[in-house]
Amino acid sequence: MVSKRTPPPPSQQRMDDKLALALGAAARAARVRAGLTQAEAAEKVGLAPGVYGRIERGGMMPSVPTLRRLSIVLKIPSDTLLSLSHTEVTAWVDSLPAKEERSPDLRRLSRSLRNLSPAQLKVLNVIATALTR
Repeated sequence: MVSKRTPPPPSQQRMDDKLALALGAAARAARVRAGLTQAEAAEKVGLAPGVYGRIERGGMMPSVPTLRRLSIVLKIPSDTLLSLSHTEVTAWVDSLPAKEERSPDLRRLSRSLRNLSPAQLKVLNVIATALTR
């Protein structure tokens, strides 16, 4: 059985489009700083040049493993590619529902989140975003 994904609401789609454009711009700037052509960067990341070009133009979002390879090859933190700051991640944790409104699983997760470093929070946010798609 094949499940159908429902399309995101228009506001979410606009946010996703903005993220794709920001990621592409950051990747392009890092590639230029590294002195690489699109074809060279694509080869090092393990992508077809056309796919890499679409990422830079904001036409597609990379998978989490590809995002990691981009980060390594272009020598740019993944949080920079994703336009994340520590304050945004912290705000997300702080925006969780009030304690009495949370399920036991959510309360345990919340406690665990508070003990993570900023870098660990960023990685977890990427994973959570991938799981919700």
